[in-house]
Amino acid sequence: MDTTPPPVPASLPSRPATGPLLGAFALDGVIAIAVVLGVSLAAGVVWAFYQAFLIGMASGGQVQDPASLAAGIGQPGALAQMLMALISMSAAALLLYLWRRRADAAERAASFTAARRGATWGWTVLVGVAAFVGSGLIAHLARLMGSEPVPTNLAMVEEAVQRWPVFLVLFAVVLAPLYEELLFRRVLFGRFVAAGRPWLGLVLSSLAFALIHEVPGLSANAPLAVLQLWLVYGGMGALFAWLYWRTGTLWAPIAAHALNNGLALAFHGLG
Repeated sequence: MDTTPPPVPASLPSRPATGPLLGAFALDGVIAIAVVLGVSLAAGVVWAFYQAFLIGMASGGQVQDPASLAAGIGQPGALAQMLMALISMSAAALLLYLWRRRADAAERAASFTAARRGATWGWTVLVGVAAFVGSGLIAHLARLMGSEPVPTNLAMVEEAVQRWPVFLVLFAVVLAPLYEELLFRRVLFGRFVAAGRPWLGLVLSSLAFALIHEVPGLSANAPLAVLQLWLVYGGMGALFAWLYWRTGTLWAPIAAHALNNGLALAFHGLG
């Protein structure tokens, strides 16, 4: 009987190194933050000059003192805030996608094939409803504990419901899911999936998704309330990331995100 051991492979398969992945994730995050802040600042300056122009026209061209002019300009309203968010976040998502995570022909073909499967949309509806129900359950449990956080964007949403309801629906149900899923799922999470580290990517991209929706220090919420909001947004991000991984098409989390936002508006915003 031949007892010669089998030859040792020339090279054993190894898992991709974590360091370069984390470095790429950090670089993506830095670029996204820089673009969002830069574009938001530029948009804010344009808005302020436009408001100053309107004030000047209304006053017949009379020179305004700085204090009166600043008071007249005020703060951006709901429509301006939504437009600034749309422009800045879309710029960051598109830049990172085209520069660092553009889909090739094979990926686009696989996504198209996945989008034609009926099971894809069954999972999509399930995840979209689960995100909405899960958020409500967390809020209910938090209320029992005496915690009722106020999301940073609540004032903007309330004003938009009263003054710009059609654009609010367009923004929340169509536009925001498009650019957020492109950035957080395709760019940030997708990098880890391609490298064989989906669970690490799910955690990190969901954390980033939570932080961008509730930035620490921008609200008067207590620490427990902030943690609750992070849990809600992080849970949504994890569900949408899993759905992208499960189905293989970005259109699935986009649709699930839109469904969740639409249900939230119907029950809490426009109801």
